[in-house]
Amino acid sequence: MTRLVASALLVLLASPGFAADVLVKIKTHSDAIAVGGQSQPARDGMAEQWYGPGKTAQSSGDSGFIVDLDKNMAFMINHGAKSYVPLPLPIDIVKVLPPEIAQQAAMMQMTATVSTTAETKTIGSWPCIGWDVTLTMTGMPMRMRVWTTTAVPAALLEHSARVTPAFLQGQMRLTAESMTEFAKIKGFQVATELTADVMGARMRTTTEVIEIVEKVAPSGTFEPPAGYTQKATLSMQDLQRR
Repeated sequence: MTRLVASALLVLLASPGFAADVLVKIKTHSDAIAVGGQSQPARDGMAEQWYGPGKTAQSSGDSGFIVDLDKNMAFMINHGAKSYVPLPLPIDIVKVLPPEIAQQAAMMQMTATVSTTAETKTIGSWPCIGWDVTLTMTGMPMRMRVWTTTAVPAALLEHSARVTPAFLQGQMRLTAESMTEFAKIKGFQVATELTADVMGARMRTTTEVIEIVEKVAPSGTFEPPAGYTQKATLSMQDLQRR
């Protein structure tokens, strides 16, 4: 009997529901752009995404974003200022924006349409399929090519499928119809290319996964860092760091 119980526990622990957390490392790039007499040089960076059961913690530079479905909460982190802003789910970012831009932002909501393509390619070691996404906000169209794969750990597919909708809805302010469109995309996102015309200038940003590792996340990964100050709203400085 003891052996049977032990065997059953081992089977449960090996199932996706008990799988290890997953760390995803991503390289990011933004082309140089000049708009309205102001220019911004090309930028390269690194981002990290941790996924656990019902949780994700994403960080890039001084900014971070945590979603915890068990707590029904999200947290926007400013590592430079050592502060964070809690947001209940579903996320309404307008409620925590600085008052000088909150009213205008309330009128801005992004719409999206998604279509599959017949294109395939290998990115890193992952065989991927392509998806075309058209985004529109305040009449400005943006185009995004998304490459996804299912050839990643089962734990990553399971965890990301649960938390990604809440993350996207909060970060992009998508309409309900647009969330349904994004749900068409199957697999884990390995690479993206986003392009848009901004006042006659071409904006282009890319992301590409470079590493996926299954391991236990460090203690506190899915919580605001200890010692950080909780704030009720974001400041303009917080937004400039994102």
